[in-house]
Amino acid sequence: MQIAHTMVLIAALLPYATVGAAKATKGYDNANPRAWMAKLDGLPARAAAAHSNHFEAFAPFAAAVILAEMAQAPQDQINLFAMIFIAIRVLYTAIYLANIAALRSVVWMAGIACVIRLFAFAV
Repeated sequence: MQIAHTMVLIAALLPYATVGAAKATKGYDNANPRAWMAKLDGLPARAAAAHSNHFEAFAPFAAAVILAEMAQAPQDQINLFAMIFIAIRVLYTAIYLANIAALRSVVWMAGIACVIRLFAFAV
């Protein structure tokens, strides 16, 4: 398995790590989780929002890796940008949970730049 494939797997699992932080709070309602999540505030709400954002970021990232590989771009470059993307997403999560909104946006843009670079390998 290529390193980039492992990074896609990690990206697929990141949403579950962040929602776990939200659900770890007292009073989690497994019978009605979406309504419960909508009532969150503070750190648990930010963890739930990061959870959603990880899902939003996953599809473009996975598609970019697949298309770059289909275009036979240099695998070491695909691996590098995939690893950078995951490192950025982990940093993004930490910043999101710390409630540093402006920096979070900058880090998010860096992640999107990695995805765009991966897509650029496919052209």
